[in-house]
Amino acid sequence: MKKILKTALIVILGNFIYAFAVAFFLEPSKLITGGGTGIALFVHHMFGIKTSLVVLAINTSLFLVGLKIMGRRFAANTLLSTFCMPVELHICEFLASKITPVDDIFLCTVFGGLLIGVSLGVVIRTGASTGGMDIPPIVINKYTGIPISTLMWGFDVVILCIQAIFTNKNLVLYGIILVILYTITLDRTLILGKARTQIKVVSKKSDEIRQSILRDIDRGVTVMYGRTGYLGKETEITLSIVTLRELARAEKMVHEIDPEAFIIVSRVSEVRGRGFTQQKKYL
Repeated sequence: MKKILKTALIVILGNFIYAFAVAFFLEPSKLITGGGTGIALFVHHMFGIKTSLVVLAINTSLFLVGLKIMGRRFAANTLLSTFCMPVELHICEFLASKITPVDDIFLCTVFGGLLIGVSLGVVIRTGASTGGMDIPPIVINKYTGIPISTLMWGFDVVILCIQAIFTNKNLVLYGIILVILYTITLDRTLILGKARTQIKVVSKKSDEIRQSILRDIDRGVTVMYGRTGYLGKETEITLSIVTLRELARAEKMVHEIDPEAFIIVSRVSEVRGRGFTQQKKYL
């Protein structure tokens, strides 16, 4: 129950950040974007209908389609975002109407992109769906097998092209920057706090290095066996995953034990298991 409540609160917060970005940065600057929000903004600027009402109509229609085709479990996963987003957008639109909007198109693009990327990342990290235009690609994928990511990009391109026909060229270019910016921010948000550093050490003193990592840095170690390319000698490769803060300490420790040690350092986007996503076990 606690997990469900925590997930619900995070989804509500994520959607509020998205709604804030739309009401305070995208609407006043008339920027274009993809997804259901892009369609809603287009209708708002063309016909004057409130963006929140259009989002509600789009989300509700697509939610019913998803419920009909994908079933109740899928619908339950999208229910909160489907109806939470338009309500929060309506609240943010009301607040934005009481405040002088930001009139710098560059600032609107940057902050709009950053906030949308963070909001999508926060929601997706919980395992929930953002609803809206996420649903058609999932439904089409079920019957055609076309990758969901490809379909999502396709829908976004079509939506952006339709808006571009009726939008000032400068705004179209800023809109493209907005999409690129929130895509990059989304990727970074998804791996935030999960990224780690992998170190591989090739040394004649691998046993001492292994014991030191276990004892002094308190990280797990895997010993792999290889063969040198030039002399063809058997060698041990010590592998460990550490945090960025522990990296400098680990490198210093290795070189104190063996100044000639060969160290390979690489970034790992996500690590799961004991010591990271689960408590350490010493017995």
